[in-house]
Amino acid sequence: MRKRISAAILMLLLVSVMFFPTSAMGGSDSGAAGLLLETGETGDVLTNAAMQPRLVDAADILSDSEEAQLLAKLNEISERQQCDVVVAAVASLEGKTAQEYADDFYDYNGYGFGENRDGIILLISMEERSWYISTCGYGITAFTDAGIEYMEDKFLSPLSDGDYIKAFTTYAELCDDFITQAKKGEPYDTGNLPKGSVSPIWIVGDLLIGFVIAFILGSAKKSKLKSVRRQRAAQDYAVPGSMMLMLHQDHLVNRTMTTRKIERNSGGSGSSTHESSSGTTHGGAGGSF
Repeated sequence: MRKRISAAILMLLLVSVMFFPTSAMGGSDSGAAGLLLETGETGDVLTNAAMQPRLVDAADILSDSEEAQLLAKLNEISERQQCDVVVAAVASLEGKTAQEYADDFYDYNGYGFGENRDGIILLISMEERSWYISTCGYGITAFTDAGIEYMEDKFLSPLSDGDYIKAFTTYAELCDDFITQAKKGEPYDTGNLPKGSVSPIWIVGDLLIGFVIAFILGSAKKSKLKSVRRQRAAQDYAVPGSMMLMLHQDHLVNRTMTTRKIERNSGGSGSSTHESSSGTTHGGAGGSF
C-alpha cells in the first residue's frame, strides 16, 4: 500500500514539472527584454507576424492603467500610419551600448511594417539613465537628425523628472505628427521644424504691454518739448526761404551686367545611418536623462 502511494506521489510530481516549467516562476515583464534579445544572438530576426507588443515595460515604471492607455495610443498610431511606433523601458543595457540595444531590440522582436521594416523605437535604460531612438525603413526618412533633436527637447524634461507616462505620450504624439509631415514630401528637418503655437492670451498681453510702454515713452518725450507750440496751419511750420528746388539731369552712358550662379542649400541635414548587428540599416540618436 505504501509503495502504491509513493508511486502516485512521484507521478504527480513528474506531471507538475511537465506542465509548469521553471520559467513560469518569474514575472513575464521583468524577463521579457533579456529573453527576446537572446534570440538575436543566434541571428534569428523575427518577422512582423511574431512582433512583440509595441510597449515593453520590463523596468516596471508604469502603472497598469498607464500601460493600457499608452499601448492603445501606440497601436492606433502605428496601424493608421503603417509605421511602427514602439516604446521599451529596460532595467539595464546588459553590457551593450544604448544604440546596440535599441537596434537589436527592434530587429530581433519583429517590429516594422513592410519589407523595409518601417518604424521607430524609443528605448530607455533605468540603470544607465540613458535613452536612444532607433529608426528603420521609412522611419529614417520621417525622423531626421534635426527632427530627433527637436523631439528630445520635448520629451527629455518629463523623462528626467520621472514623469514617464508624459514623456512617452509626448514622444508618441510627436511621432504621429512627424510621419504625417513626411508623407507630405517635406519631412521635418533643419529649417523646417514644427512651429510652436502661441496662445491668443499671450498675443493680447504683448499688445497691451507694448501700448503701455509706448504711452509712457511718448509722454516723457512730450513733457520735454518746451519751445514747441501747436500751429494752426501747416505753412506755419515752414521757414521762409528754406526750400530750394534745383533741376538735375542724368544721362545713361553704358550698361554692364555681371551674372553669378548662387548655390542654394536644400535646407535639410537628413538622417545619419549605421548598420546593426543583424545587418539592418538604422538611423537615430540618443543621450542621458
